[in-house]
Amino acid sequence: MEALEYQVRGRVWVCKGEHSFLGPGRIQLLEKIDELGSIRAAAKALGMSYRHAWKHVEALNREAPKPMVITSIGGAGGGGAKLTPAGRAILKLFHHLERRFENFLREETENFRQRIKNLD
Repeated sequence: MEALEYQVRGRVWVCKGEHSFLGPGRIQLLEKIDELGSIRAAAKALGMSYRHAWKHVEALNREAPKPMVITSIGGAGGGGAKLTPAGRAILKLFHHLERRFENFLREETENFRQRIKNLD
């Protein structure tokens, strides 16, 4: 196997204590809520049950310093959900963290490829 075939991989999760707070799934959910204006529509678009999506939103709002999502009750115009300023800020923060992590992975991949060529 050539050294160029090796790649260091990883994913970003942000934990609060022992529990996962943010990861790719919750970030996708927040993005879809922002795009579609509805937890139900976001869940459907992601192939997730409404109950599961709602539990994620509740956990995010409970565990974050400020609420991430606000909801409105249905009626003639229908209900909905939208990200708060803190919710949009957390998306930017997470994507910044992902970019930095991707740079780290590229550097470590190159480091690994160089070092594996010289194994004894």
